[in-house]
Amino acid sequence: MHIYSFFTVIDYVIFAVLLAASMGIGLYYALSGGRQRTTQEFLMADRSMGCLPVSLSLIASFQSAVAIIGVPAEIYTHGTQYWFIGCAYILGLFIPAHIFIPVFYRLRVSSAYQYLELRFSKAVRICGTFTFIFQMVIYMGVCVYTPAFALNAVTGFELWGTVLATGLVCTLYTTLGGLKAVIWTDVFQTVVMFAGQLAVIVVGVQKTGGVADVWRKVWEGNRISGLDLNPDPTERHTFWTLGVGGVFLMLSLYGVNQAQVQRYLSSRTEKEAVRSCYMVFPSLQLALALSCVMGLVMFARYCGEDHSDKLASSSRDAMVIYFVMDMLHGLPGLPGLFIACLFSAALSTISSAFNSLATVTMEDLIKPQYPAMTEARATLLSKVLAMSYGLLCLAMAYLTHLMGDSVLQVALKIFGMVGGPILGLFCLGMFFPWANSIGALVGLCAGLVVAFWLGIGSILNRSTRPLPLECGTNATIAIQTAFNNTTLSQPSGLKRFYSLSYMWYSGFNCTTVILIGLIISFLTGPTKEEDVMPGTLYPLLGKLFCFLPEHLKKKLCCVTPLGQTVSERIDLIAKNLATFIYDMVVQPCNPGETEMMF
Repeated sequence: MHIYSFFTVIDYVIFAVLLAASMGIGLYYALSGGRQRTTQEFLMADRSMGCLPVSLSLIASFQSAVAIIGVPAEIYTHGTQYWFIGCAYILGLFIPAHIFIPVFYRLRVSSAYQYLELRFSKAVRICGTFTFIFQMVIYMGVCVYTPAFALNAVTGFELWGTVLATGLVCTLYTTLGGLKAVIWTDVFQTVVMFAGQLAVIVVGVQKTGGVADVWRKVWEGNRISGLDLNPDPTERHTFWTLGVGGVFLMLSLYGVNQAQVQRYLSSRTEKEAVRSCYMVFPSLQLALALSCVMGLVMFARYCGEDHSDKLASSSRDAMVIYFVMDMLHGLPGLPGLFIACLFSAALSTISSAFNSLATVTMEDLIKPQYPAMTEARATLLSKVLAMSYGLLCLAMAYLTHLMGDSVLQVALKIFGMVGGPILGLFCLGMFFPWANSIGALVGLCAGLVVAFWLGIGSILNRSTRPLPLECGTNATIAIQTAFNNTTLSQPSGLKRFYSLSYMWYSGFNCTTVILIGLIISFLTGPTKEEDVMPGTLYPLLGKLFCFLPEHLKKKLCCVTPLGQTVSERIDLIAKNLATFIYDMVVQPCNPGETEMMF
């Protein structure tokens, strides 16, 4: 029986309701409020959003179909080591909340790349914008292709017809409703996402024999990974690659990526923006846990069995789709709920990208060239840009189809190869007062060259070593044999460089940009303190070298943004954290208490 015979009329109805609801939200914001007549409303939601919808939108933006399919496939194939990336979420969200958000919010920018012009020059801003556009268009190809592949597997719909339908629905509601529609559809789609994953896990555990049986099988199959402290950077996943390398990946996503910065800037106040960043943490951990548990249940169900003959593809990603349909077969509505869950994740990510791409193109490339453009024409052009990027991303989905890696690895490689240099550019400007625009441009170019050299080299020399799929003692023998073979055939020379774990790409490329940028800046004449625009620096060096005398710190040019002293900034961080804990934990426990603590 082909897998797509599992889809019933009820499943089609549930899937259609998801698409209709998303379109309905877009139409509502197109016809209500200011009717998206200004760029401020269309691109920035009138800076009127609360922390709850913003935080859910921040999760949905990068908790895409790639994660929902890719993470279970990763756990099924390689074990639970990937789960340690949750450790990177702590610093990966705390640093943006207290460094990047305050700087961007107080400068009142619409695009993160406006910061680069304020700190460096227009040339750096334009280069940063084009790099971001390139990154997001390629990533959108992965996001559009992944759910289309899933729908093709379970319904038999033509693959490229599905790609087209996904892209067009998303393009329409993004173009009609602007950022408000994007954020509120993200909220709705996040709920559907969690519901779909939870349904699969609950039914899967029940059909596999219960929690005890699942645990026994994954333990015997060596899928429960311990803390791997191996410092070798070529090891694909260790605590260091995930817990430390993952911090740089998180910073490139939640610190300087326009799709996320735009959400922070749509908040009513800076405090709401910081609070939304804190609220992302538990939800991201929940999303990671659901995906990892789903991978473990999948292994408990299929360990030692080969189902490649039932799939159109031998990919582990395809195996996830088969598992879901196998579990939910005979339960009308649930297969449709999971496919709706996948499409929810995809639509939320794609719509975020379309809106952010339209914003940077409008604010960084068009408005500076045509400052006299009327508001009505600028808004219309923003909508045309959002639609154009939607159509362009459909073409990029075809390239994803040609790549051999898992969708998770492809997505994270893209962010490491392109997001890493962008993160390095912002860190160079924000933390190092001496950096000049020449150093920034050369550093960015050098970072991108090294990133693509490393990325293309790794694709040409691909060697991924999955764990064997047997359970019990057979698995232990097979793993020992694989380990011995691996030890005898370690790569050397340039091949070892190409073997660098993809989780280090962001950190490595970010560091390359900073080092090259600083060297060139010193060779061409470092920037003087008085030439740096107030508010564009964060006193990182002042905090790191707080034990030095004041005159030495002044020589280091460790200036503080917006006239604050270091102690005042630390006090503000402490107060924000205390207020957040009070509002989220203490106050809900004491609803009668009306007096504010601070």
